[in-house]
Amino acid sequence: MYIFLTYSVLNLRVIVFILLSNLIFTQTKNSIKNILVDKEYDSKSFFVGATIGHGDLLRPNITQLFLSEFTYLTPANSFKQTAIHPRPGVWNWKKYDDFIDFAEKNNLTLRVHGPVSPQASKWAKNDNRTKEELLKNMEEFFTELCIRLNDEKTVKWMDVVNETVLRNGEWFKEKPGDSSWENPWTQIGLNDDGFPIYIVKAFEIANKYAPNVKLVYNHNGGMERKMWEKVLETITYLKNLGLRVDGVGWQAHLRDKNGVGLVKEDLNYLSYLIDWTHANSMEFHVTELNYWLNNENPKSISVQKRQVISYNNVVNTLISKKNNGVVTLNIWGLFDRKGPGDYPKNILSLYDQNGNPKQSLYAIKKSLINESTSLIFEK
Repeated sequence: MYIFLTYSVLNLRVIVFILLSNLIFTQTKNSIKNILVDKEYDSKSFFVGATIGHGDLLRPNITQLFLSEFTYLTPANSFKQTAIHPRPGVWNWKKYDDFIDFAEKNNLTLRVHGPVSPQASKWAKNDNRTKEELLKNMEEFFTELCIRLNDEKTVKWMDVVNETVLRNGEWFKEKPGDSSWENPWTQIGLNDDGFPIYIVKAFEIANKYAPNVKLVYNHNGGMERKMWEKVLETITYLKNLGLRVDGVGWQAHLRDKNGVGLVKEDLNYLSYLIDWTHANSMEFHVTELNYWLNNENPKSISVQKRQVISYNNVVNTLISKKNNGVVTLNIWGLFDRKGPGDYPKNILSLYDQNGNPKQSLYAIKKSLINESTSLIFEK
């Protein structure tokens, strides 16, 4: 139930938005990690965590906030090619080492987000790169990453590839120049069966050199049917080759007024994806949950309400599947922040820019406490 109270203060019109159903949690000290224990969620099949960046490791207020709520961590972008092996002869393992040390010190479970993906270095995206150069760099980077991860006791999962297919179902490819969001690895070529060589090669490397780590095929977008049909076809192809694929990831960057969390048909398709994943002996991971805005005021009542409803519906869908197989939820970033450009202009999370907890955090906690499985739709 939503209540909207309007009143005047010093001739200023102030709108107060109260989510009555979540109000009892505004002073709670229940952490997400404690809720999972108290409500007896299976610690081997249901995980809720968040992402922090490498710079956050030097900010005790952020690390303490993270540790107060979570035991499952996905480091932000510190394990990717652009950070570790951006060009021939250059290696940088500091961010890797710092996150591994942080996880070991605090007994955390890690999902490593270091896939072969569009977030590649300018060297890789340079239009003069040859297929042979790209393949060699990719193999060097990913082989060494897998070898190291395989011996890390804190690492449970790794994303192998990410953002491979466009929303229209076509392969994500390279673009001119070196400053666009592009996937340079696709130009290595397609195999005789029409699948990108880099995808098959990445899973071959991970299967060989990271037998102790669970392997995730991560993807972005919404619930576009053509896109997911191509992704599922690719995963099936990999498994038919005898390659291990342990999990399917969906980023869940929810968008504006028509995001997945607000559309019944899309939530039904999300439910289908999770069922398909479990039926094929794999895990389902929501890997990067946050809420993207274009021109709207991020503090408006409408935006706050939609974010809460969206998070409720995604979390409740995961809860409804918890007895069928492994499901995980990762929040991408703890705080509201400005976007990188024109879109998204604002990215919303669990805490505002001043570090104050938001109703989106309390909504997740309430769903976990009540083990909610029902969906909410505005009339």
